[in-house]
Amino acid sequence: MLEIGTKAPAFSLPDQNGIIHTLEEYRGKKVILYFYPKDNTPGCTKQACGFAERYPQFEEKGAVVIGISKDSVASHKKFEQNYSLPFTLLSDTELTAIKAYDVWQEKKNYGKVSMGVVRTTYLIDEEGIIVSVNDKVKAADDPEKMLGEV
Repeated sequence: MLEIGTKAPAFSLPDQNGIIHTLEEYRGKKVILYFYPKDNTPGCTKQACGFAERYPQFEEKGAVVIGISKDSVASHKKFEQNYSLPFTLLSDTELTAIKAYDVWQEKKNYGKVSMGVVRTTYLIDEEGIIVSVNDKVKAADDPEKMLGEV
């Protein structure tokens, strides 16, 4: 996990439509950057739908929501369409942002150890500085918690 007060690492990744996005293009806005394991899984769907439901409130507060996983652009497109997600989903198949934000970690599942994305949400301020980190994310509660942080 990256520390509060550090500069958020730059990224350049394709969204669900294949359009490249960089952190720099969001300068001047607050960014909710959330990392999640996999499209169309129960926890990830709950979290995404929670952000979608509250998206107008995030916009009112001058914040954008961006989800990042290692799923493909095509997978993100299906996820967006299945749940009418109004925000950007970035595909990080090479794990560049995932590793830069220190969310690629060892996970234990039923005694089996493997590497994977640890669900983590960062709030980045208008200047590109990390001002809040939620690394103990409960998928269903994260959107409401982050709305309170913005």
